[in-house]
Amino acid sequence: MNSGKVKIDGVKAFFVNVALLCLSVLFFALPQPNLLSLKGFPIFAYIAFVPLFILVRRVSFRASFLWGGFYGMLSYCVFTYWLGVFHPLALYVIATLYFIYLLLTLPILKLADSLFPKYGFIVQWLVWCGYDYLKTLGFNGYSYGVIGYSQWSWPIVIQIASVFGVWGLSALVSYPSAWIAAGIKNAAHRPVREWFSDFPRHLRERWLSGALWVVALAGTLIFGVISPIDYSAAPKARVALIQPDSDPWKGGINSYRRDFDTLSRLSDAALAEDPSISFVVWPETAFIPRIDWHYRYREDQDSAELVLRLLDYLDSKPVPFVLGNDDAVKARSEDNDEDRVDYNAVFLFEPGKNVKPPTPEVYRKIHLVPFTEHFPYRKIFPWVYDLLVATDTHFWATGSEYKVFEVDGLKFSTPICFEDTFGYLSREFVNAGARAIVNLTNDAWAHSEPCQWQHMSMAIFRAVENRVPLVRATASGQTCIVDPNGEILAMADPFTQTWLTGDIPVLPEKGKTLYRIWGDLWGKLFALAAAIIVAYGLIRDMLRKRKN
Repeated sequence: MNSGKVKIDGVKAFFVNVALLCLSVLFFALPQPNLLSLKGFPIFAYIAFVPLFILVRRVSFRASFLWGGFYGMLSYCVFTYWLGVFHPLALYVIATLYFIYLLLTLPILKLADSLFPKYGFIVQWLVWCGYDYLKTLGFNGYSYGVIGYSQWSWPIVIQIASVFGVWGLSALVSYPSAWIAAGIKNAAHRPVREWFSDFPRHLRERWLSGALWVVALAGTLIFGVISPIDYSAAPKARVALIQPDSDPWKGGINSYRRDFDTLSRLSDAALAEDPSISFVVWPETAFIPRIDWHYRYREDQDSAELVLRLLDYLDSKPVPFVLGNDDAVKARSEDNDEDRVDYNAVFLFEPGKNVKPPTPEVYRKIHLVPFTEHFPYRKIFPWVYDLLVATDTHFWATGSEYKVFEVDGLKFSTPICFEDTFGYLSREFVNAGARAIVNLTNDAWAHSEPCQWQHMSMAIFRAVENRVPLVRATASGQTCIVDPNGEILAMADPFTQTWLTGDIPVLPEKGKTLYRIWGDLWGKLFALAAAIIVAYGLIRDMLRKRKN
């Protein structure tokens, strides 16, 4: 009889855990732009990890590995579902990576909970903040899902990014989950209706730790009111951002001709409507045939003819053009053969100066998309490299220069697509002299508006962190103009052939934000503090067991 009851209780406990897992996955996706709301539900970010931290308390240390793996895999399959159309392997790669990442992270959260019975929730908070930072590093670095980005649509809240970067927002947003879950954990193994039975005692005993968060939130809001800069008196450079509503890589030469006709038609219309435009921006790899390569070598006559048409067009215009293209150069391979090396690049063409022959100023993409643009482990994992090549992956070489362009007194840099999701890159550009960020993006392959809003939501932080304006020229959306305070001033309708014009303030170099000085210091500190405290807890526990 008792064994039957134990089995029934075990089944009930399992399904409660499954429900907590599903809630955790849902709460992870809801704060960010999603299918239900393109702005997301940012308020959910403040309780996003409550079910996860309760699940951590309920499962054993050994089981936490598997529960963590499934949480990571399912969270990213739901949140970034659109990766399924990016590349045949993309969603599998992300699902696998985050299965591994959370498989390792949840046991650390479990250790934090068990090693520090009284204040384990603070250690869990530090662990999560550190994890949020660490997952953006290295070859596999991926900023999607950093919880701080969920606050992008609340300008008053995100101003502290100019001090702490997005890591300050992640810390502010994730703390309530840890604090609330701490009031439930002691009752987590009881029936669900009793989970909040100990919460009044938690309020009495942990009121100070809760009050400190309220003070931090109040300070954030006050800073959000007083810190935005007034740029109204600054001179302006007017920009035209072209949105062709096309994935440029689809099709062959006929598609390339069609896309060029669309880009030139939209640009001409923008220039005719507003002759005060300083320069025109086309999206990432908007023009596919390699401009310099086909001009020099004429290996493919159709591509060479289209390149000549482009150069004639650019040289006839009254303003410079910034556009994305494949910058191909000849280089020696490891076997001493002469090969072509490709870079995902941005060119600045100025009519009558560097168009014919083409000698544009160039920026080459520094932070490439892992697996789909770059795979540096060919010798270690040749089978992975061969699999990627078999699925028509186009690899690029890595650039190294933080290039700063200048037009009409405006100094700007051009992170390409994925690059504007990383704070360190825009910080390097601005510290190199850029006073504006001009992003060129192609998210058209996803056919997903949530994908485009998720991308834009991260890019907005680059403006606030560095107190510089940001503009985005995208293939299909979200083409927009963002002021130095993170306010979206204008946005083109997605999935339309259109253009967007607006003014970029030409700001002087007048002091640095603390983020420009510190960079991602706070992300590093969270990770380091979590590692030190958990290590301390483990050593203390081992010594205690030896004494006993």
